[in-house]
Amino acid sequence: MESSLKLFIVLSRAYRSVNESVNMHIQQSGLNPTEFAVMELLYHKGKQPLQQIGGKILLASGSITYVVDKLEQKSFVKRTGSPVDRRVIYAEITQKGRDYIEDFFPEHAKRIHNLISTLDEDEQKQAIDLLKKLGLSIKKM
Repeated sequence: MESSLKLFIVLSRAYRSVNESVNMHIQQSGLNPTEFAVMELLYHKGKQPLQQIGGKILLASGSITYVVDKLEQKSFVKRTGSPVDRRVIYAEITQKGRDYIEDFFPEHAKRIHNLISTLDEDEQKQAIDLLKKLGLSIKKM
């Protein structure tokens, strides 16, 4: 049991350290981490129903409207209605938003790589496998 508790603490602290560094870099670009997560989702996955964005980026659905409003004010995202169901509203990245991501993302990815590269490639693969195993086992409980 002691080993499990220690792993939990080490895992939590490692995540916090990496996450704080990445979030600080995102904030320097003029977005908050939640705005960036929405932008990244829309860039990589295309337009998304507002109702589904929260689940994909682990954010409460009530906050999505606020975040999309802020991104719309910056002209990074636009809302579009569904042609088949008037109740469904999509968020879609604009060209300005696409330009922003294409400019910022390579530096963002490099920063993450630099943070993680403390572990060599084999260690990274091992960490991925172990963390997947942990996460999947918890979902089965």
